Amino acid sequence: MDKTSELIKIAQSLASKTPEFHSIKGPGKGDHATKEFMTKIRRLANDSFGVDYSEKKISRSANFAVDFWFPDDKTVVEFALTLRNSSSEFHKDIFKVLLAIDAGEKVDKLVFISKPGAIKRHSEPASKAITNWLKKKYEIETTIIELK
Repeated sequence: MDKTSELIKIAQSLASKTPEFHSIKGPGKGDHATKEFMTKIRRLANDSFGVDYSEKKISRSANFAVDFWFPDDKTVVEFALTLRNSSSEFHKDIFKVLLAIDAGEKVDKLVFISKPGAIKRHSEPASKAITNWLKKKYEIETTIIELK
């Protein structure tokens, strides 16, 4: 199993075990819940892989870190749990990948892991135009995975 698939499996398992994972908590409480979830994901992934792939700064010129970077697979994985919202980290995460490419990294895939509603939200024309442009211009496959 590749690392991205393993990470998705870990995230799905943790989401299933997290009470009220899918409920909207709002600022403050939601930020705390996300931080706690991500701390657990990083620990579980590190235990599973035996290597820490999290919070990697793959662009030397910017101080941006991606949630997970699997260099052997040339894959960035971003946990964008609020991707279903109109104001989400979608554009910022894409820009982080573009900065990494500009710094010389080879990225083939960008995977967003989110809560339900993200796929529908980003099936709209603007998001589709951006992901199509990434594919055509940079050969980056963009995928959204929703945690059930």
